[in-house]
Order: sequence, then structure tokens, then C-alpha cells
Amino acid sequence: MAREALTDARHLRRTAAACCVIAVALATAPFAAIAARTAHTRIVHNARPHLPAARHIPYPRLAWPLEVSGSQYIPVPWTDIAGWSEDDHLQAYKAFRVSCRPIAAQRNLPADHKALGISLRDPCRAAKALDISDRARARAFFEERFLPLRISRLGEDDGFVTGYYEPVIDGSRTQTDVYNVPVYRRPSNLFVRGFKQDAVGLPNKGQVFRKIGRRKLVPYYDRAEIEDGAIAGRGLELCWLRDQTDLLFTQIQGSARVRLEDGSTMRINYDAHNGYPYTPVGRILIDRGIVPKEQMSMQKIREWMDQNPDGAKELRRQNRSYVFFREVHLSDKDEAVGAQGVPLTPGRSIAVDKTLHVYGTPFFIGGELPIESEQSKTPFHRLMIAQDTGSAIVGPARADLYFGAGVDAGRVSGRLRHNMRFVMLVPKSLDPVARGRKMPLPDPRPSETIAKLFPQTDPLKDQQKDQKNGAKPPEASVAPGGKDAARATEAAKKPAPAVAQASAGVGQASPAQTTAANPVPLPEARPNIKPSREARRARYISRYRRFR
Repeated sequence: MAREALTDARHLRRTAAACCVIAVALATAPFAAIAARTAHTRIVHNARPHLPAARHIPYPRLAWPLEVSGSQYIPVPWTDIAGWSEDDHLQAYKAFRVSCRPIAAQRNLPADHKALGISLRDPCRAAKALDISDRARARAFFEERFLPLRISRLGEDDGFVTGYYEPVIDGSRTQTDVYNVPVYRRPSNLFVRGFKQDAVGLPNKGQVFRKIGRRKLVPYYDRAEIEDGAIAGRGLELCWLRDQTDLLFTQIQGSARVRLEDGSTMRINYDAHNGYPYTPVGRILIDRGIVPKEQMSMQKIREWMDQNPDGAKELRRQNRSYVFFREVHLSDKDEAVGAQGVPLTPGRSIAVDKTLHVYGTPFFIGGELPIESEQSKTPFHRLMIAQDTGSAIVGPARADLYFGAGVDAGRVSGRLRHNMRFVMLVPKSLDPVARGRKMPLPDPRPSETIAKLFPQTDPLKDQQKDQKNGAKPPEASVAPGGKDAARATEAAKKPAPAVAQASAGVGQASPAQTTAANPVPLPEARPNIKPSREARRARYISRYRRFR
């Protein structure tokens, strides 16, 4: 009995041990399967290292590089900018600080749609805190906080510059026999959509309307209608000038100093326009062959108008645009105020396209200009500040250089129509190279492999090629069955004659092409068959009888 009990105990122990082993094996089986799948995934991943890693969708929102409409730009080092080291950066720094007054005061503004947006606030606040008085430190200021980008219109190498100034003309506050050409202020019935009629800073482009009654809007009067007295006698006269030529040049420049009869000076500035695009009268004289293009200047236009009074009237009216002014209270020592609302600096302020650029942006403009005389090629390499705009200033590398007031400034600016190199200085926070490195590359296209395996063909084009080569067009096949199906299957595995002829014309086929399946023909276009008149009539009669 003792032996049998001992034997039963041994059997129980063995059975319990076997059960434990089976339980452990069953418990560890899922982990082994997971480990096996992980190892298999690693092997497959290592065997195909060219596959890209999975991306998180949606892609993260990243800041795109600069986008200036219709432009091309490239970063350049400071050492590659011709004339950069020879310029007087202190004068440019002073003009930049003038522009920074309204920029640094901006707070909690929404993002601007222009390329620079509101990025100039940081450099402007730094300039406001610094008191720089020498050229070296002024140069270091720009090099430490800006990046140079050579910019031009898309497909072109250089930009284009002209010049403008503030005329000094004689006039009177009252109408006399000598001064009988009125300078008008903005009329009360002039209306621009999106702006109040008494708003300051109306746009210098776009449509302008004349309000009739409460709701009706019509285009405003053009130059000819205004010169003929369309708005005369309404008390809109600011002052009176000697002739229409003085008024035309004042409107082109956008401001003027009017020397009154009592010796005082009246300052007038641009306030609004009548909505018609500006037409350069100089271009008309060139197109008519009156003045050669290489001799064109403001002085030539004035001389021709003085010599041809009747022709001058007709020429003026070709430019339907008309400018209205406002009186500004500035002394004779103060410079004209630009569209930014700050005084301009002669030789450092420029007018730019305000739809593309931000006021206060520095531009380094380099090239040769006729500064000393009409035929001279004076080197011009200066850092300029964008502080003004104009209706004729359109494009990413287009500027109007301000030369001050008076006859001498008018002579120099009147002969400028030249190509120049433009380098735009952008804050380092907008570094396009740094932003470009963060932009994700597109996923590789899987269609290349698929296109090799299943090349798409057009039966009509292949048939035309075969007819040109003298080959017979392939006969239409009928759906086979039985033994014919096996023969058709073996024939399908062989390359078609049309494909062989095409590959023979091109050259030896690549291995990917030889192993590819037969070309998949494109579906034929559905014929556009219009139902006949009799069929439409019969269908109508049957439908009528059915519902009757």
C-alpha cells in the first residue's frame, strides 16, 4: 500500500509539472508571435530602405519663404553687392529711423499680406534704442539685422528707376489775370468704395465714382471735363497757377511749393485722384516721333508744350487722370511728406509699389545715372528707404528716386529713365534659406513603376503610325473559347507586332519594358449620336398614349 501511494504521488507530480509547462507555453505564445512579427517587419524594412517614413496627416503648418508677386529673388552675400562698402550708411540710417517712428509704435496688428508684413518692427525698435553717429556702426546695424536679396521682375535681370522732385512755382490764393488756372481740393461728391468720403489717404489706384443723389454712382469727370469747368464755382479752389503746364507737372510730382504774391509759400500735397489710369505724355511724344526716346525728359516736354499751345492742350487730355490736393502746414525748410506720412529725405527716399512692398523697407540701388549732365554716367550706389508711392510705380523692382525741391532737382530727376540693380534688405526673421530647409519634400511618385509595367497607348495614334510605316492595321479579334482560348492566352504573352515596331523605331527596349505586360489600350470615345426627329416623335406619342 505504501508503494502504491508513492507511485501515485509521483504520477501526480509529473502531471502537475506537465500542466505547468503547457500553461507557460500557451501564455508566452502571443509574445513570441509579436516578436516574430516585429523581427519580420525589421527585416522587410531593412530590405527596402528606400521607402519613405509615414507622414503625419495633416502636414504641419510651416512659414513659407517670401512670396513677392511677379518677382524673382536670390540671396547674395554683402561682399558681392557692388558699391555697398563705399556708401554713406549713416545717411540711410537716419532716413530709416524716420520711417521707424510709425512702425515701432504699431501694436497688436494683424498679419500683413505683403512679403515683409510686420517684420520691420523688431529692427525699428532696435534703431529707436540706438544712437548711432558714425558710418561704420550704421553699416554694422544693417548687416547684423538684415539679409540682402537681389530682386527683379520675373524673367528680367535689372529693375527700372525714374526720378521725382517737389516743384517750386508761382501762384496766388485769388484768381487774377495772370493766375487763372485753379488747383482743386478733393470734391465732396467723390466716392471710393470701402472708404469714407472724408477719409485721409485714399488709394491712388482703382475706380473712383461721382455720387448722384443717395445711391447712383457714375465714373468721375476726366481731365477734359474738369478743365472745361465741370466742378468750377463750387469753392474747391486752393490756389491759382499761371498755366496748365505748371498744374500738370505738379500733379505728376504729387506735391509743390507755391510762391505767393506776398512772398510767403504755400505747400500742397496729393489728396485724391479721379480714378483714371495715368498716361505718360512723354510716351505719346515718343510714339508720335516728336521727341526721340534717348532725348526724352521733363524739360523737353515743357519746351514742346510752350512752343505748341494748341497741341499741348490735346496732349494733356490724352492723360485723363486728374489729381486733387490738400494744403499742408510745413515751413520752407521742411521736406515734402510722402505716402507713409513722414518727411522725405532727398537722395535717400524712394517711391515703390505699395501693393507689393512695405513702407520703411531698405533697398540698395546700384548702377549709372546721368546726375551731372544729360550724357554723363555717374556711378550711383545708395541705400534707399521706401517712404512714398505713385500710380505709375508698378512692379517689384521699380522705384522713383526723390531728389528734393527746386529747379536743379527737377533737372536731375527729369532725365532719369534707367535700368538699375535692386537689392532688397529683409529682416533676418524672414530668412528664405532657413525657411526653405524646413519645407517638406513631396512623396516619391509611385506612378513611374506602374507606367513601366502598364504603358498606356492610344489605338488611333498607333494605327496612324502603322499606316505611315506601311504595316497593316490589326484585325479585330473575337472572344475565343476552348482550344482557341489557350492559343489566345499564349499569343497574349508574346509582344504585339505594333509594340515591336514601335520599340524597333526607338531603339533597344530596357529590361523593365521587356518584362512589362502588353500595353493597355485606352477606351474609345463614345460616339455622340443625336436621336433622329422621328424617334423623338414616336417616343413622345407612346408616352402620351401611356398616360392618357
